Order: sequence, then C-alpha cells, then structure tokens
Amino acid sequence: QVQLEESGGGSVQAGGSLRLSCRASGFPFTSYCMAWFRQTPGKERERIISLKRDGIGIYADSVEGRFTISRDNAKNTLYLQISNLRPEDTGTYFCARGRYGVCPSAIADVGDWGRGIQVTVSS
Repeated sequence: QVQLEESGGGSVQAGGSLRLSCRASGFPFTSYCMAWFRQTPGKERERIISLKRDGIGIYADSVEGRFTISRDNAKNTLYLQISNLRPEDTGTYFCARGRYGVCPSAIADVGDWGRGIQVTVSS
C-alpha cells in the first residue's frame, strides 16, 4: 500500500523558512518521479516542483528560487525547502508520486497523493 506522509508544516512569519518532508512507503521510492503541489485559498492545486529519479528538479514557471526540492533515497523521503516565505505561500502542500514513468507537471500525472499539510505565513 502506497503511503505518502507529509510533515514539517505550520505557522511562520513572513521572511522565515520551512522544510517540508514526505516519508514514502509501499513502493520502490527510487523508481518514481516525485513532486510537490500546492493549493492556495481560492485556487486550484498546482505543481510547484518535481524531482526526477536522477535528482534533477523541474520547476514550474511561476516558481522562483525560493523553493528547493531534494530526496534522500536511503530514508525514502522527499523534501521541500522554502525560504523567504510570503503570505501568498499560505496553503496546503501535497506530496505526490507520479504515475510510473511520468514526472508530474499536472494533477492528471499523479498516481498517489499525500494528505497534505498546512503552511500559514503571517505578515
């Protein structure tokens, strides 16, 4: 059974940093492209960033250099480092596993989702 469990969210002040983690289990972690999506209030869920099996990140056009994705294959864990947080970063962040052979760039590319974790940034 595939499980994706996010952690590391919370409430922070603008300008701060967070590192989100996604612990994966139930599948060969190194065989899949992983991604982070975000859903902000009033908007659709959107892909922020994907990480290919070879460790190369694929960033959405709207993503600035404040977001960094990484993975620790020994721990079956995906990370998202966010720096210089802004109030508009407030939302629910989802860890996602791509369908086999697909690196997610849209919801339709996702095979499995985590439950999501809330990030709230106050000004």
